[in-house]
Parts: sequence; C-alpha cells; structure tokens
Amino acid sequence: MNTQAEILWVDDEIDSLRSQILFLKNKGYEVTALSNGYDALELLKEKEVDVVLLDESMPGLTGLETLTRIKEIRPLLPVVMITKNEAENIMEDALGAQITDYLIKPVNPNQVLLSLKKIMDGKRLISEKTTIAYQQDFRNLFMALSNNPDHEGWKELYKRLVYWELEMGKSDSEEMMEVLQTQKAEANKDFFKYISKNYANWIKDSKTAPLLSHNLFAEKIAPNLQQGKPTFLVVVDNLRFDHWKAIQPIISDSFRVTEEDLYYSLLPTATQYCRNAIFAGMLPADIEKYFPLEWKNDDEEGGKNLYEEKFLRNQLKHLKLDGLKTQYIKITNNDDAKVMEDNIHNCLNNDLTVVVYNFVDMLSHARTEMEVLKELAGDEVSYRSLVVSWFEHSPLYRALKKVAEKGIQVLLTTDHGSVRVKTPSKCVGDRTTTTNLRYKHGRNLQFEDRDVLAFRDPKLAGLPKPNVSSAFIFAKEDIFLCYPNNYNHFVNYYRNTFQHGGISLEEMIVPVVRMESK
Repeated sequence: MNTQAEILWVDDEIDSLRSQILFLKNKGYEVTALSNGYDALELLKEKEVDVVLLDESMPGLTGLETLTRIKEIRPLLPVVMITKNEAENIMEDALGAQITDYLIKPVNPNQVLLSLKKIMDGKRLISEKTTIAYQQDFRNLFMALSNNPDHEGWKELYKRLVYWELEMGKSDSEEMMEVLQTQKAEANKDFFKYISKNYANWIKDSKTAPLLSHNLFAEKIAPNLQQGKPTFLVVVDNLRFDHWKAIQPIISDSFRVTEEDLYYSLLPTATQYCRNAIFAGMLPADIEKYFPLEWKNDDEEGGKNLYEEKFLRNQLKHLKLDGLKTQYIKITNNDDAKVMEDNIHNCLNNDLTVVVYNFVDMLSHARTEMEVLKELAGDEVSYRSLVVSWFEHSPLYRALKKVAEKGIQVLLTTDHGSVRVKTPSKCVGDRTTTTNLRYKHGRNLQFEDRDVLAFRDPKLAGLPKPNVSSAFIFAKEDIFLCYPNNYNHFVNYYRNTFQHGGISLEEMIVPVVRMESK
C-alpha cells in the first residue's frame, strides 16, 4: 500500500490510542507516536512529517507551548490540536498560533481520518471538483460563443470566463488552465469581430450601444449622489474585472457590495481618452470641440489628463449637481497617497469625493521597464496576485477602512483594463505616429489589415482628427504593434507584458461597483 502521508501523533496517553493508530496505518498513513512535546520537537528537528496531531493537555510542555515551538521550527507544518477542553480562550490561543484544525476528545478514528484528508487532499479535491465543473460548463461557454452574443451577452460570457480563471487559480490543474486560456483566446477572436462590426454604430447611435465611458458618470454615478451622504468615487486606473473579483473578499470585510456591473471602455482603451471621457461625459471628439485648449492629442506636448477636475465640474453643472460639495484628489505617487490617508476624515464633509488612483497603470508600465517586475508578474495569476497584494497594503484601502464605519458609500470603477501581449505585428508610420503598442494614430500608417481595426476617419470612432490624413488603428486579441527598426529587440522586450489601447475583453469590459459601509 502506498504511504498517504507521514503523521506525528503526540499525546501523553498515547498507549490508549493504539487502535486509532492501527486504523490510520491500515488506511496507508505512516504514524510516529510520541508521549510528550520535548520528544516531538527533537524529532521534528531531524525528520520531515506531513501533519502533527497534538494533544492540548499534556504535563510538562503543554500542547500550546509545543505548538508555538513547532511553528518556530517549521512554520508551514499543518498541526491538528486535540483537546478535552472546549474553553473559548484555549481555542482562540490555538487558532491565533495558526493551527490547521482542531478536534474535541473523545475522537473517533473517522474524525481523525476526515481531518487528515481535508489537510492532505484538500487542494487535490478542490482541483478535481473545479476541473469537472469547468468541463461541464465548457460546452455551455462554447455554445454561448456560437450564438452571436450581444453586448450584454459578451458581459455575461466574460464574467464566466473570469470566474473559471479564478477558480482554476486555486488549483494546480495546468492542463485545464491551458484549455481555459485557449477558450478565452477564441472568445477574444470573436469579440474583436463583434467590436469591428458594431463599434461605429454605437458611436453614431447611442440607443444601440452598451454603457460606454462617456455615459458612465451620468448613468451609474450621478443617480447615487445626494446631499448629506458622503460618497467616494474611486477610479483605479487599469483595474481589470478579474482584479476586482480578486480584491473583493478583502474589501468585503468593511463594505457590502450593493451593485456590481460591467461597462465598455471607449477606444482606444487608454487613459487620456477613457478617463477624460468619464469626467467630461463626452466622447473625445466632443471634448476637443468644447475644450480646445484643454484637449491634447497624442503627438502634442504636455500632460494629457490635467483637466479632469474641470471636466468633472462642468459635467456636474450640466447634470444640475453642482450644488454638491465636491473634492477631486489625484494620486500619482506614494506621498500623495499618504496625504490622502492622513486627511481622509476631512472628506466626510463632502457629498462627493473623487479619488483617481494611478497605481495599477504604473505597475503595468513598470513591469515592462523593470526586470524584477517581469519576474514577479510573468503571467495572469502572478499579475493578479501583485495587484491584490498592493491593494491589501495600500494607503487607499487603509483610508477607506478608516471611514468605513461612518455610513459612507463607495463607487469603485476604472477607465480601462490591460491584456498580456504575445504576438507582434509590423506597423510603419511617420515621425508623428504614436508609440503605444496597442493602438496607433498618425498619417500614412502602413499595417497588416487582418491584425487591426482601422478608422481612416477618426470621427466615426468619436475621436479627434489632428489633421486631414490622420487614421487610428486598434490591435486585436494579443497583438502588439512594432516598427521594423530594431524589430527583434522590441519584440523580445515587450512580449508577455501587459498593455492597453486595443480591443480585447480584458481591456474593454471593466467593472463598476457600488458598496455601502457594513
């Protein structure tokens, strides 16, 4: 019989447990039996075991004292505490010292076996269950793709793909993750066709369109604003839907989600276009028309998002909400973030506090520039993990927790997402052509037609037209646009980095969430 695991059982009445130990051995477990904590610690210095079964009430070195020393020697070793005492403080001490499970005496053999299986087989069982469930849903997803989904259908399909991506991330099934990634790639191929066919119509006739960036504030934010109710609108740049779902369990400690939705980011899925559109409540072409001094095209000098507060106040006036006490805060570095955290209580005097937070966008760009971040965020799972780690320890989350008990409302959203690029495509332009890897605009652009959605007339996409011969192109799926000069160097440098500006589910379908204090 194959050994299931190495078990160390420590109990001062070990002789009375011989039948239980024999039961475990018959189930394939190797069991070492010891009668005191001192011997257990000596053994653990010399030998690897998989689980410790530890009696709480022992003379000499108690179970809790033994537990503390075990964790010093082997911090990750699972320990099951077995106790006669149901006293709450003992359980709190044991849980605080990171026990994996606990059992109350008298224990029967099947209780012990169940606990061991939960510890040893938990991940495998979760993986198997997830794999079976995904296999069952695989055909449903395939059918949904085949049924020409509309914009609501694409949102639902993307939600399901993200759900399975997060579930697969909890298990170690590389094969099924590959199947899922292939299905996601197929979905992005069809999504590109869908956007290519419909986007110009959305811009021309808003009745046919989903909720887009320039209507987000009027439709999702404004109806929830009222005098005397402190509301925080938090716009985290480049926050994808899977990022939101990964940080949701953290933020749910302090806030209750009352509405979760997705909306479509405008093209190009880049900050200067999408975020200005959110705050102005206008398409980029209209912003240029009504704010010619404030709008900057890609090829012009100066910051491209310097007038968001001006655009916001103009939109509030247009929506007859300019009577609200409003404050706009932009966070572009850690010093800004600390100032906001220290002064967050002052924001409770506002009806609306807008916080624009640039961390995730900086992370994706820094990841391209820094080798260490390329290592840390080399794939979807690690990139998501990095975003979660940032959020959990961020001044933003600490600030929100500080005021969570004050009966506030938080509206969390983003301007666009990002996609991991893998496939290069050659593109040629003149000196004024933009450098972005997922979209370009300029004169005399030459490109592979099959790799992009092109707008020879930018007005059809609701975009400014810097000069008579300007055109916009948007890369599809996981493509990144490279110039022929030094081609191989740039292909190797940018492949597998996270970029935005083009057309993919990850870039275009993004979260907008409403939360209330618990």
